[in-house]
Amino acid sequence: MEEKPHILIVDDDRRLRELLRKYLSDHGFLVTTAKDAAEARTNLAVLIFDLMILDVMMPGEDGLSLCANLADQDGPPILLLTAMAETEDRIKGLESGAEDYLTKPFEPRELLLRIGTILRRKPVAEAPTQLLNLGDFQWDLARQELRQGSEVIRLTTADSQLLAILAESVGEAVSRDDLAARTGTENNPRAVDVQVTRLRRKVETDPKNPRYLQTVRGQGYMLRPD
Repeated sequence: MEEKPHILIVDDDRRLRELLRKYLSDHGFLVTTAKDAAEARTNLAVLIFDLMILDVMMPGEDGLSLCANLADQDGPPILLLTAMAETEDRIKGLESGAEDYLTKPFEPRELLLRIGTILRRKPVAEAPTQLLNLGDFQWDLARQELRQGSEVIRLTTADSQLLAILAESVGEAVSRDDLAARTGTENNPRAVDVQVTRLRRKVETDPKNPRYLQTVRGQGYMLRPD
């Protein structure tokens, strides 16, 4: 089975990140999100991406700076998003190493077309398996399987879904409400806690002191792979 192209969305607007994540996921892409350049670097250190959609105006390190830095490191092709429509701004973006430039607001269908164009330019190569290392276990993002060596670990549908959602936002807390909504347990948000506890028993050496499935007080849960 052909693996889905993996896209990293980097934008400080949480609502836009979620809208793009859902839209692109619905159109056959594997999607990971990051709220800023620092979180993007964390994701890039552990995952392989086919494309990055990067907002220009972000707090801290801006998109142009990150884009130029990644171009020097042979990073993934980048599609810049910006609210600035001036020609000079577009030129700066392209000079920083971006493949393309899209001005906000934009039509989602145009975004799909531009993504397709960029991916077709990319040289065809055998992509490495995308694994998140969780101690003795590995989570395969493309297959959505938990493995221990060559053995596939049996997970319930709910556990697999929860781990897949957390893996989309490595290093970023995902709220209980979001997890409940996306796992279909809105009427019983505490069910998320039960699922996390059950999953910890499978992947953590010490479930009471989790290394990988961390609780972020007042925010939710976060996946921290090796």
